[in-house]
Amino acid sequence: MRVLVTGAAGFLGSHLCDRLLAQGHRVVAMDNFITGSPANVAHLREHRDFQFVLHDVTNFIEVQGPLDGVLHFASPASPVDYLELPIQTLKVGSLGTHKALGLAKAKRARFLLASTSEVYGDPLVHPQPESYWGHVNPVGPRGVYDEAKRFAEAMTMAYHRYHGLDTRMVRIFNTYGARMRPNDGRVVSNFIVQALKGEPLTVYGDGSQTRSFCYVDDLIDGIVRLFERGDSEPTNIGNPNEFTVRQLAEVVLRLTGSRSQIVERPLPVDDPKVRQPDIARARATLGWEPQVSLEQGLLRTIEYFRTLICK
Repeated sequence: MRVLVTGAAGFLGSHLCDRLLAQGHRVVAMDNFITGSPANVAHLREHRDFQFVLHDVTNFIEVQGPLDGVLHFASPASPVDYLELPIQTLKVGSLGTHKALGLAKAKRARFLLASTSEVYGDPLVHPQPESYWGHVNPVGPRGVYDEAKRFAEAMTMAYHRYHGLDTRMVRIFNTYGARMRPNDGRVVSNFIVQALKGEPLTVYGDGSQTRSFCYVDDLIDGIVRLFERGDSEPTNIGNPNEFTVRQLAEVVLRLTGSRSQIVERPLPVDDPKVRQPDIARARATLGWEPQVSLEQGLLRTIEYFRTLICK
């Protein structure tokens, strides 16, 4: 296949490009580097089946030649990014999704939307199945990301129902691994960087809020399966094993051998108290579930950050 990946220089987009190329597909990668990094795709520049296009997907997208798929991953995705870039986040979720869907329609290509567990907001149902409509504050600071993705899902379903477009939607839960940015504000990268630098590990609130952490290789495997054999309904992809944030901090301290202390800071506005995917649908329709344990994934991720910090 020949496919377009938007947001290709981001954490997840670059890993997706790797996987698609490894499977023998041709990849057109698109990014404007607002949060992505050229370094994430530098190793692919000479690959004969890889083409990079510098472009902002909120503007009209033109790709020469046929396309079999459009995988839309363009968006700021960490709290640091979408709180700093609120309007760009809303624009890429709305205008960017519209442009990407329009391209898929014109090329008669399959479309996959990278959505997020943030569509569930601060959930009142636990764990979160795809049938749960969510509990989102549309005017809170996190609303720019939550509502951008909820709109993107609605737009994707509209194209599926009205135009008959072949679509997929993946709701991505907390993911970690190599190519995360050291300063992206996500809890795994925060803790690892702080531990390696000997700085205090910052826990917001008392650390009793829970998260479920999926290693990037597992996540990409689930996304590719969804693209290849899924259907138009939203599908959760994430690791259902649940940990408190404080438990994560303690595991990171043990694995790094750091003597850093854990310090508490005020809880951010609308920070979810729980977050755990119900992956029954992914198991049943895709035969997918994560294979990498938290400890295995953290060890790999720690080694990646060690190479960055020790340079």
